[in-house]
Amino acid sequence: MPEGHTGRSEKLFRYERYLRHFGFRLITGVDEAGRGPLAGPVVAAAVILPPGVRIAGLRDSKLLTARQRDALFAEIRSVAVAVGVGVVGPRTIDRINIRRATFLAMHRALFRLGVEPELVVVDGELVPGLPFPERAFVKADRRVAAVAAASVVAKVTRDRIMDRLDARFPGYGFSEHKGYPTPGHLAALAALGPSPVHRLSFRPCRDFKQERIV
Repeated sequence: MPEGHTGRSEKLFRYERYLRHFGFRLITGVDEAGRGPLAGPVVAAAVILPPGVRIAGLRDSKLLTARQRDALFAEIRSVAVAVGVGVVGPRTIDRINIRRATFLAMHRALFRLGVEPELVVVDGELVPGLPFPERAFVKADRRVAAVAAASVVAKVTRDRIMDRLDARFPGYGFSEHKGYPTPGHLAALAALGPSPVHRLSFRPCRDFKQERIV
């Protein structure tokens, strides 16, 4: 592995080492995937990594290829102290809005860990209503190993959901664009109208007045 790559990976674990000096052991990273797409769920993941673990090549999921994410997903699941995943579907997103749905997915992920976090580190902003201590950082998925791991788990989980939805609702290309508003996706929306898994509260879906397919 190139030296620069190794150095970047090592920096991810520096903050967790710092926190462990203050007695924190169950440091939980939380991240989401799917805030921006026009279709499918928003997915959050919570990951606790054991002290001293090093996962080669771990980075923010957006900086990885699909093959790299799949390999890291398997390794994270095998070495993690705990992994929790929360999924919130498009109808709930339409009802409560995407920001609140993202927080709900994060709550679900944390409460599915099976252990109680001592400290939660979130990418972006603090999650309202958590009964655990938490800290939030912009681009935490590039600064904290557990958050980077959570970003990989959330992204891979959501991509696999979209692959299954592609088989259920052919013609939209969900397996290719994962629900994001690509030109091909917008063209399919114009031709077919929204599917049952589109987010009708999102303007590009709302603008197409054709009846949804059944």
